[in-house]
Amino acid sequence: MSPLLVANGLHKSYPQGRSLWGRARPAQSVVRDVSFHVDRGETLGIVGETGAGKSTVGRMVLRLVEADSGHVSFDGTDLSTLSPASLRRMRQRMTMIFQDPFNSLDPRMTLRAAVREPLTLHTSLGGAEKEARVRELLERVGMRQDHLDRYPREFSGGQLQRIAIARALAADPDFIVCDEPVAALDLSIQAQVLNLLLDLQQERGLSYLFISHDLSLVRFLAHRVAVMSQGVIVEQGTPEEVFTDPKHPYTRALVSAIPTPRPTRVSRWPAGFPAPGPSRPATERRSR
Repeated sequence: MSPLLVANGLHKSYPQGRSLWGRARPAQSVVRDVSFHVDRGETLGIVGETGAGKSTVGRMVLRLVEADSGHVSFDGTDLSTLSPASLRRMRQRMTMIFQDPFNSLDPRMTLRAAVREPLTLHTSLGGAEKEARVRELLERVGMRQDHLDRYPREFSGGQLQRIAIARALAADPDFIVCDEPVAALDLSIQAQVLNLLLDLQQERGLSYLFISHDLSLVRFLAHRVAVMSQGVIVEQGTPEEVFTDPKHPYTRALVSAIPTPRPTRVSRWPAGFPAPGPSRPATERRSR
């Protein structure tokens, strides 16, 4: 069976403005020759430090950011060839969950309106069918029916991320980019949201591109892992391969920096790579 999504040779640079003397500064390359695939029903985790280019890759996959070169195919269709109207129809099948639910939801829209909007944009359901679908989705992500007419300011961060997940599921997608979806949440809420994502994957056969700086979360959730540093994928493999027997010096240093209850040594960070910040505590891995 062919992969659901294939990215080949993605490049992205951003202009850096002009110097004090008016000369154009060279563009900064943030993603360089990135290639990977995601199978149906699979989670590919992309891990790396802040600034590695992970989020840019996630946005390029959905064409929220246009690549300078390279291409992405989804279910055999080259997304770069699609017209705006065709791309809009394709986005019924592919969507994104953002890191900050406080900013990803419109503060002027009620919960009902926020989850209903994708149904209006991407489906031909009637009013009663939309309402039934909204209620079904909210129940599935653990929200109550009396929440329907409340606004984002009335919910906690964990509740808002559940609403964001319900909104992402509204048009019944096949593929979801999860861009640091639990980074802003407390550890106990992280586990609830991750377990919800796993349950939804098992029920619906969803594919995820799960982006995170936290190796423990990626190890818990992903079937395969891609490690990014300075805009380049330096290593790919199963969680067992990457975390047990890392091949690249950056990956080895990243794995050795995961906090342990009783650290026995302090590893030296390889020259030429940015040292990592503190990782979050490991989430207990759940059997799939």
